[in-house]
Amino acid sequence: MAMSEDAAAAADTPQAPSGPRRGRVRMKRTALMAIPAVAAGGVLMALTAQGVLAAQFSISGMPFTITADKLDGEGFAQFGSLDSMIPDSPNAGSTGGQVLVAVSAIKKAEITNLCQSVDLGGINLVIHAGDGATPVTASDLTTDSDLLSGDAEFKNIEIGGDASTFTKAGPVGKGNPGVFGQQADHVTLTHLNQHNYASTAVGFKLPNLRLSFSSTGC
Repeated sequence: MAMSEDAAAAADTPQAPSGPRRGRVRMKRTALMAIPAVAAGGVLMALTAQGVLAAQFSISGMPFTITADKLDGEGFAQFGSLDSMIPDSPNAGSTGGQVLVAVSAIKKAEITNLCQSVDLGGINLVIHAGDGATPVTASDLTTDSDLLSGDAEFKNIEIGGDASTFTKAGPVGKGNPGVFGQQADHVTLTHLNQHNYASTAVGFKLPNLRLSFSSTGC
């Protein structure tokens, strides 16, 4: 039986491949292997490869900002990872649902004058804490950032070690075998500014906590 003109046209039209677009994910994983670690000029850069410290939950894909006058941390580690959103997240945009981040882990942290804000679309949810006599304190703190800047000072830093062997930040500061990372006994960051997709902590105390909505963020 001869095909109709419509059927013939459909047969000649190339069909798009089915299933997830894996090329984009592979490119991101390749990029992770290519990004060097840098701790110079007052800026901390992402390290490489996927580590176990990525957020243990599906991120919303809505980034939030954290600023602080000063962060003092005992036990520090840093390396890179990929954070993932839920399938078909409305916030995925052109990312494919994955975001390349630098994971920073601190065993014990004190944070002076903390501000956290998230843009909800024309209005910002803003949190202030630790701007009085008592700083914010956190234990086993991790942050997943695609931008982190400030003036940094390290004590006994090791750059280029295998992140799976790290001990200075405790269990939360270990990455996967073969992951390039850095760790230090102590880190001090002043004029801290982070653009984050996730954060976790075993303990988090926020004295003088204030939550509000504002037309401007941190």
